[in-house]
Amino acid sequence: MKTYLSAALALALSCAFAAHAQPQAAGQSDWPCRQVKVQSVAVAGVWTGPSLDGAKSWREDSALGDLVARVSARRTPIETAQKLVADFAAATGDKRKERLTALFAGVYDTLEAERREVLSGLDRYGAKQKLLAERLREETQAMRAEQDKPTQDAQKLKDASEALQWDLRVFDERRHALSYVCETPALIEQRLGALARVIEAAID
Repeated sequence: MKTYLSAALALALSCAFAAHAQPQAAGQSDWPCRQVKVQSVAVAGVWTGPSLDGAKSWREDSALGDLVARVSARRTPIETAQKLVADFAAATGDKRKERLTALFAGVYDTLEAERREVLSGLDRYGAKQKLLAERLREETQAMRAEQDKPTQDAQKLKDASEALQWDLRVFDERRHALSYVCETPALIEQRLGALARVIEAAID
């Protein structure tokens, strides 16, 4: 029993302390990912086309708004998005530059908003993991104190061990789930860059 409990303690401490062992920059205390948190994607970092000043009117155009939603959606393959952009460009006539610039403005606004939402969700997730890690520390300390007593309460130790194992399982499952979610901001940025190139090519 004591060997089992000692192993559980070691595992709990390892998980709890490893969760926040990475040094974090100011303002990233709840950030749970190994990737550096980049708050926003600069337009200049992905777009070399015409200025987006005055291109925000895309929200007032229902047809353009529908196209923005379709090409921005990550479930839409880039090849499909490229065809949609090409068809749109062909139908714009002498307003091609203006309309395609407005299209990109819509894509940028949409994907940036989605990316910010993902970042906020990851911060909330990280805060919950931090609280759970702290609870694991407290549980392991309480269990160790019980183990060190001259007279141990077997039932109390059993209950504490089961509670600790449950929290460890929850903590570990959440930690593994992060591996994909932490990639999402970069995937959104990659899509934004790919769509920028598609739209710029259609302008030329």
